[in-house]
Amino acid sequence: MSQRSIRNLFTPKSIAVIGASNSPTRAGCIMMKNLLGSGFDGPIMPVNPHATSVMGVLAYPNIESLPVKPDLAIICTRAERVPQIAETLAQFGCKTAVIIASGMTQSIADDGQTLAQKIKDSGKRYGMRILGPNSLGMILPNLGLNASLAHTNAQPGKIAFVSQSAAVCTTVLDWANNKGIGFSSFISLGDASDIDFDELLDYLGRDSKTSAIMLYIDSINDRLRFLSAARAASRHKPILVIKSGRSVEGGNAARHHTGASSGNDAVYEAAFRRAGMLRVTDLVELFAAVESLAHLNPLYGERLCILSNGGGPAVLAVDELIVKGGKLAQLSEEIKAKLAAVLPATWSQQNPVDIIGDADSDRYARALDILMGSDELDAVLVLHSPSALGNGNAIADAIINCVSKHPRKHRVNVLTNWSGEDSAYEARRRFSRAGLPTYRTPEGAVRAFMHMVEFRRNQKLLQEVPQSIANNSDTATARRLLEQALQSGRKVLETHDARAVFSAYGLKTIDTWFANDADEAVAIAEHAGYPVALKIQSPDILHKSDVHGVMLNLADANEVRHAAAAITSRVRLANPAARIEGMIVQKMALTAGAQELRVAVLNDPVFGPAIMLGEGGSEWEPTRDAAVALPPLNMALSRYMVIQALKTGKIHDRHLPNGLDMQALCRMLTQISNLVIDCPQIDSLDLNPVLASGDNITLLDINLRLTDDVKDNAARLAILPYPKELEETAILRNGLKVMLRPILPEDEPKHLAFDSSLSDEDRYKRYFGVRSQMTHEEMAVLTQIDYAREMAFIATIKDESGDDITLGAVRASIDPDNTEAEFAMAVRGSHQGIGIGKLLLEKLIHYFRNAGTPVLTGYTMFENRNMASLAKSLGFAVTFDMEERLIHMQMELTPPSD
Repeated sequence: MSQRSIRNLFTPKSIAVIGASNSPTRAGCIMMKNLLGSGFDGPIMPVNPHATSVMGVLAYPNIESLPVKPDLAIICTRAERVPQIAETLAQFGCKTAVIIASGMTQSIADDGQTLAQKIKDSGKRYGMRILGPNSLGMILPNLGLNASLAHTNAQPGKIAFVSQSAAVCTTVLDWANNKGIGFSSFISLGDASDIDFDELLDYLGRDSKTSAIMLYIDSINDRLRFLSAARAASRHKPILVIKSGRSVEGGNAARHHTGASSGNDAVYEAAFRRAGMLRVTDLVELFAAVESLAHLNPLYGERLCILSNGGGPAVLAVDELIVKGGKLAQLSEEIKAKLAAVLPATWSQQNPVDIIGDADSDRYARALDILMGSDELDAVLVLHSPSALGNGNAIADAIINCVSKHPRKHRVNVLTNWSGEDSAYEARRRFSRAGLPTYRTPEGAVRAFMHMVEFRRNQKLLQEVPQSIANNSDTATARRLLEQALQSGRKVLETHDARAVFSAYGLKTIDTWFANDADEAVAIAEHAGYPVALKIQSPDILHKSDVHGVMLNLADANEVRHAAAAITSRVRLANPAARIEGMIVQKMALTAGAQELRVAVLNDPVFGPAIMLGEGGSEWEPTRDAAVALPPLNMALSRYMVIQALKTGKIHDRHLPNGLDMQALCRMLTQISNLVIDCPQIDSLDLNPVLASGDNITLLDINLRLTDDVKDNAARLAILPYPKELEETAILRNGLKVMLRPILPEDEPKHLAFDSSLSDEDRYKRYFGVRSQMTHEEMAVLTQIDYAREMAFIATIKDESGDDITLGAVRASIDPDNTEAEFAMAVRGSHQGIGIGKLLLEKLIHYFRNAGTPVLTGYTMFENRNMASLAKSLGFAVTFDMEERLIHMQMELTPPSD
């Protein structure tokens, strides 16, 4: 099923309504009424065996009697009738079906399948795509199509809205119409048995009619495809998401609503952030964000200036801005002088610009004109409180007129807040009609502005070049140790068992030994040297301190013996059923000047492994107490995670003598991420506490849980990691040894040097014309790739100082449904003609053949005959487009034989 088939959902030319009805209480009647009233100019064909016509339109007794194969069918019948209707439609050649009926994911047919699975199977057999079941339908205002059960139509606009909840759909629609906000598409996803968020994000991310995307999510079905599509779309346009189930009770309710696992809300939050999406917490915030998306230009910076006729609302706005991490613009003496020339002497003389309660339309317009002309700010929030001395509507008109005529109207964003109800309603309506975002409160306006700031920051984060760290991990040793543990029946490894695994990744643990009894503990302590710590060892006790199973700073043999007896007695009293295997003896760590942290990895039911960072302690609720990130982490993403933890109070810099060392923390988190990625035997991990003392980080207590249900990374991770297994070395014709490997984000500086080294002629051939040097943003797109949907291989050698030099690169992007990959290639001029291009292209062919991609294709210019000759020699079919002066290369990739 290809991406082309979902296109029919957005471009139908003919529609059939199965179950169309003249009865005003039936779904089939409401659907016909909405279709006929929306202005769709294609045939609308009602199917009803008991009616000659429906709402004045000739009806057809059955699907087979339809005069044309419908692009879109809307099934408005009872759930039990839907599977047979879907099968008939699919056989008849219908391209897309919308299913309104609910309860189909829970209803079981005679053959044991759910009704939802039966309709999905029918669609898959014949290539028919399905929206729903339990869908309200969809509205495409630009086509004049209202194929929904909504109580009102949507206005045309540039925002796409996709929701799993029909009730949220109608609420958003009602509000948007009141505000004059329109949509490019408005889609009720329902139970998503076939068409899901990922395909819609792929389509809408490329849709020129859509400038922003809004999602209402109860749950996610396919983590890898969802995040891959979201990451791709959010590079080009903002994606706002509201996710239900932030509480445990809400998550349970969401699970009952959709039937899918709700997962951990903190992990959802991390996933949205990683994909560059903006999360809002409620419908009020969503509406405010929609207002911003509908009207604001892209932000060139984050500095906000506030223009107000009163001090109180301005202060509220400033407070909200600072609390949310925003920036208040600093006005220069020059701008202040210009403002002083048109404002009363009592104006505030600073930002916020308080132009006094008697401000009229002329004063507002003059002040705004000066501020919009300044390079010292990026946005202006205009506040107005009701006043008998200034007509609110007249001031609104003056603001609208000023903005519309200002030469910098596309450079400086203007937001408005007219406070009040009856007196402010007409002004807010005028702003909406003029395309200026308007809000009911100063705080709401600032929150909406901060959504745009956060989107800008997310874009910059997605393009940040991570620092490279030496990866000297001994993956083979770690895997061998974990496999040995599983083979011996051990699924829980404590510090003494797990030390060697963490040591293989350069992670330091405290000296730890296992003792069967008190005598053995004393012998170990005498050998290790005092002071020591003694801890109970039991597979049934995760947090030893909860049952008083830990004693610290034991200074001699007597103290060790007494401690062994005491903790054994206490544990048996607190948990009689617990199996006591023995005791753990540890050298006491030097904790003076150090800080205790906690790092954990949990296996989320939706997104798989998630890494958590917080402070030590057993009373830990990840949603509340930890910053969360999804692997794979690099140094840049680890740094962002630590900053998030500090900013949100999950960890505190307690300014101890040795302090928190950002570099050391990031290196630890990155290596833990590498360990989790490389060792799929790891089910969960708890490091509590982790002792941070400057650049010295020590894991004091480890609880590592294993699973024998080992899956590959594509099945267990939400984001595909760097595929290290694709690295290989090769010898060129001139004897030069090169490394062939996938590209990494850390390669950006070297890749820029490679791109800059290309001759003008090579650049002309590569980019189909003259182009300047790549920007950082362009380079980030080329190096920070999503291995789930594209691949780039580079050939590198080491220079005299041991640094990599890139000699050549080949890359290809896959279409969202893996039907075709298009490649492009370049080789450094000084190393052409020695086989680099051939090696790279062969590696790419092999990769996409193994990935099951049917076709590999590429284009080059007439001038690049060498590229065409190479492609032909490797089995590409080469054709010439004389009109476009392009050479087309195409290879059918047969799957590898078993």
